[in-house]
Amino acid sequence: MSRAIILAIAADGILSLMDALIKSLTTRYPTFQIAFLRFASGLVCATLLLGLVRPGWPGRETVVYNATRSLLVVVTATSFFYALSQLPLADAVALSFLSPMFIAVFGAVFLKERVDSRIVLALLAGFAGMMLIAGARVGAGDYTDGAIYGTAACVVAAVAYALTLVLLRARALRDAISIIVWFQNLGPALLLAPAAALVWTPPSLPDLGMFVLIGLMGVAGHLLLASAFARAEAARLAPVHYTTLVWGVIFGYVLFAEVPGGATLAGAGLIVLGTVATHRRKRKPPKPTLGKQPA
Repeated sequence: MSRAIILAIAADGILSLMDALIKSLTTRYPTFQIAFLRFASGLVCATLLLGLVRPGWPGRETVVYNATRSLLVVVTATSFFYALSQLPLADAVALSFLSPMFIAVFGAVFLKERVDSRIVLALLAGFAGMMLIAGARVGAGDYTDGAIYGTAACVVAAVAYALTLVLLRARALRDAISIIVWFQNLGPALLLAPAAALVWTPPSLPDLGMFVLIGLMGVAGHLLLASAFARAEAARLAPVHYTTLVWGVIFGYVLFAEVPGGATLAGAGLIVLGTVATHRRKRKPPKPTLGKQPA
């Protein structure tokens, strides 16, 4: 197993635990405040790292591209944090499996890669898996209208996350990783501050410590993720995102006693199969060889 894959798996594990801790806070604090404190505390950690590494001043191109990524990070974080407040952790993680397929689609759109029948089938399989996960909740005893909005938020988060990974791959080859992670916390913290101020709920001291831990985990996870994408292509690392379902099931069971149902596992399986089909290369036909002709 390559170093890039190991880094990506470790990053997904840390970020999945971070999401689980965030889910425990969604009943006490508004989404915008949670997102702001996550990035504000992360900004403190990233700034300390920047002071230690001293990578130099970023250029204009670095600022522009990383500022764009900051906008996408805000959309990803707020959408997914809201989904965590409405859905079980394993369901939200399973729905996030749509993002690798969007990576393939964006590769076709922005990198001019050919769109073939495999991508179309993968998108259909992913949509079917999403409907299976969300539809299983309709009519269930714990079903609420919020599950529909939570599912939609997951889809929005998956699209935005795929775009951030495409940009991450592009910038990880040009910018210092510490600069990328610093911008990823600075931009969202500034953008979310006004919205967080409008819904602010004074955090307790233990919860404030939890937010600091969440920020530290966010920085650590994205440092590992940026390191992985600096070593391998986005499409090659996209299937590693499947491991988040394992992490999500583990943390959901340990922290919230959530046991994923058959529909969640079956829906996630459809999404995984669709994504694997998208990234599987077609086998080239063997070259014809000339044999001896019979006399």
